[in-house]
Amino acid sequence: AQGGTLFLDEVGELSAELQPQLLGALERRQFRRVGGKADIPLDVRVVTATTRDLRAEVNAGTFRMDVYFRIAVVVLKIPPLRERRTDLPLLVEHFVRQAGHDGPLEEILPPGALTELDRHPWPGNVRELRNWVEATLALGELPELFTSGPDAAADGRTDAIGCEPALLELPYKDARELLLRRFEQRYLERLIERSGDNVTRAARLARMDRSYLIRLLQRHQKR
Repeated sequence: AQGGTLFLDEVGELSAELQPQLLGALERRQFRRVGGKADIPLDVRVVTATTRDLRAEVNAGTFRMDVYFRIAVVVLKIPPLRERRTDLPLLVEHFVRQAGHDGPLEEILPPGALTELDRHPWPGNVRELRNWVEATLALGELPELFTSGPDAAADGRTDAIGCEPALLELPYKDARELLLRRFEQRYLERLIERSGDNVTRAARLARMDRSYLIRLLQRHQKR
């Protein structure tokens, strides 16, 4: 990254042991490789991201104040998708093109689809939208939008993974892989929500080894 930009995603997950090392590198603008004998000058723009409230983490003593003020020079808060619904059409088109579809969007999204998307609360945020677009392209039809929480119980919808007829037309291996992927995505979204975005607590709730949970989260790009 020398001379460029270093992006640290989920910096709020940085362990207490590594936080002072990051601070030292940023303060001194140099670092030493593990096992190295010479200091290396550091010339990078550091951009970090987190879903945590780092000010609250500082107050709770779980994130160092000096590290926070070193990285929070300019703070940009991005609201959740449900608070910026006008972005939905742009994001849908972006994910469709990213997945390799270069035809008209009308081939994928029938009239009224965007209206239905606009009504959805998007508890999984932009990642949920991307998963929905990918499932639409894979199945060739619009998968059901699932809602969790009190509103779901009120309208009779369940937070489950549906098995659409189109899925049953796929080869067994492909259908099983897609269904398992969708289950893991929805399960992880709900698990992280229940745990307050705390991986250690999430592993306890799921009765799962923490390292395996981290691998799952990384596989589905949730960490």
